[in-house]
Amino acid sequence: MHFDLLDIAVFVRAATLGNLSAAARDLGLSTSSASSRLAQLEQQIGTRLLHRTTRRLSLTGDGQRFLEHAAQLLDTADQAAQSVGRAAQAPHGQLRVTVPASFGRQHVSPAIPAFLAAYPGLTLDLRLTDQVIGLVEAGVDVALRMGALPDSSLVARALAPSHRTICASPAYLAAHGTPRHPEDLRKHNCIVLGDQASWQFDTALGKTVVAVSGNLRTDNGEVIREAILAGTGLALKSTWDVGPYLRSGALVSVLTDYPVLPSVSIWAVYPSRRQVPAKTRAFIDFFAARFGSPPYWDCPGATPSA
Repeated sequence: MHFDLLDIAVFVRAATLGNLSAAARDLGLSTSSASSRLAQLEQQIGTRLLHRTTRRLSLTGDGQRFLEHAAQLLDTADQAAQSVGRAAQAPHGQLRVTVPASFGRQHVSPAIPAFLAAYPGLTLDLRLTDQVIGLVEAGVDVALRMGALPDSSLVARALAPSHRTICASPAYLAAHGTPRHPEDLRKHNCIVLGDQASWQFDTALGKTVVAVSGNLRTDNGEVIREAILAGTGLALKSTWDVGPYLRSGALVSVLTDYPVLPSVSIWAVYPSRRQVPAKTRAFIDFFAARFGSPPYWDCPGATPSA
């Protein structure tokens, strides 16, 4: 089966931005042309990849599975182009990177010595911050971001899935009971991150949204992790943050028959796909290999591969 790379690029960009018109602008196409290319790709594959509404696009189950492979295909094509000519030069110069603070401390900082040893021509300006800053305005070469991406002109590559789970300590569950259905969360002390007071689940009847509340709301995921370890309540957490505690039994996942929605990823974003600097490509490829597929934090006993 032969695919047109531009058709795949339309799909990946539309899935990333959640907006076909924005994807078309980013690729220099008209909206009608982008729509035709997306329809052509779906017809060729034989399944619908995106749900379309008047305001936003969302991935179907098949689309979610296809996205990772499609993005990898585009990156492979880019790497082939980058392997010749001036782009084949060794990475050099200053590389400015921003990474979410907690994820950076746990999964990026430990690898920085190995990354710098692999690329001695680079100097790294690494900023651990939960603030979303403008890459172009701040002179940032690449940023790692979580979850759904806003409509923008940035290029994004999915580095790893970010699986999420509802979890609590065994002590909390022994004292307050284990929720069996998402609606049961209304009766529990749920610790909330920022404004995320509505948790969404995939059920037999479709998407279910549950408004949750509790005695702690914070903008810091590490505070939430320490609170649930202490038995304060239930929380919605990413496995990259609580994986070791789930494996040790210090925390327990609940409602595992009801996947948390939406599915989210860890993304590397950078200003442009055209003539991507070798230093940017080096950082992205290094951490894509380090995280692995599936990511090491979701694999019992696994260690980073880079």
